[in-house]
Amino acid sequence: MKVSVIIVHYQVKDLLRNCILSIKKYFQGFEYEIIVVDNNSPDSTWKSLISEFPEVDFLALDKNYGFSKANNIGVKSAKGEYVYILNPDTEIEGDYFQEILDFADNQEKFGALGLRMHNLKGEFLPESKRSVPALINSFEKLFTTFNNNSKTYYRNDVDEFGIAEVEIMTGANLLLKRSVYEEVGGFDERYFMYGEDIDLCYTILRKGYKNFYYGKYSLLHYKGESTVKDKVYLDRFFGAMNIFIGKYYKRQKPFQYLLMKIGLKLTHSLESRKIK
Repeated sequence: MKVSVIIVHYQVKDLLRNCILSIKKYFQGFEYEIIVVDNNSPDSTWKSLISEFPEVDFLALDKNYGFSKANNIGVKSAKGEYVYILNPDTEIEGDYFQEILDFADNQEKFGALGLRMHNLKGEFLPESKRSVPALINSFEKLFTTFNNNSKTYYRNDVDEFGIAEVEIMTGANLLLKRSVYEEVGGFDERYFMYGEDIDLCYTILRKGYKNFYYGKYSLLHYKGESTVKDKVYLDRFFGAMNIFIGKYYKRQKPFQYLLMKIGLKLTHSLESRKIK
C-alpha cells in the first residue's frame, strides 16, 4: 500500500462525495486506500456514502473529537507508506500524484509536502506555503500584508507555481511518510481545530526532516464550508495560536512571547466585536 488518504468529515456530505470521486478518478498507477473519519456529524445522511463507496473505510466517531484526534484515529488504521491528510472540501484536479510520490521518494529526510491550493474563483490560497509563526511575520498575519518578495508569513519569496523547501503547509492537503507521522506522535491533540498543522510541520522540522511546497500542481479547496464563523470559531482559532506560542516561545523567547500574546489578545477582541 503506497498511500492512505485520511479524510476527517463533518457535515459536508456532498463535498465529501466529490472529494472521493476526484481521488478515484485521478489516483492511478499506485495502490491506495481511503479512510473517512466522521466526527459525529449531526446530519447522518452522510452514511448513504457507505453503500455508494464500499471500498472506502468509514469510521464513525461517537462524538466530535476535533481535527487533530480524528486524524490520529484515522492514521492508526492506515496501511500506506505515506498518509495524505485531506480535507473533505477539496478536489484533486489531475493525474499528477504519481509524480509527487516519486518526488517524495527521492528526497533525503522527507517530512511533509503540500500542493498549491486555489478557491472556487481560481484565486491562490496563500496558506499553501508559510513560515513558522514568529514576531515579525505574526504581525503581518494579524495586522497587514507585505506585498514584496521577502520571506514573510506567507512565503512571498517562493513562487506560487514553484517547488521549494518551506516550513509550514496547510493540513487541508498534507502528504507525509507514515513512519515520520508516527515518530513525531501525529497531531498534538490539544488543538481541537486550527494550528495543529503548523505545530505538526514545525515538529517535523525540529526532528531534522524537510518540508516541501509543490506549486507545480494544484487542487481545489472550497475552504471553510464546514465552519461557522462565530464566537466558537474565533475562540478555537485564537486558542490554537495561544497553545502554539505557549509551547514554543513562553520559556524559550519570553519577550517575543509577551508581544505575540498581546497581539493575539488585541486581534481576538477586535474580531469578536465584529460578530456581535
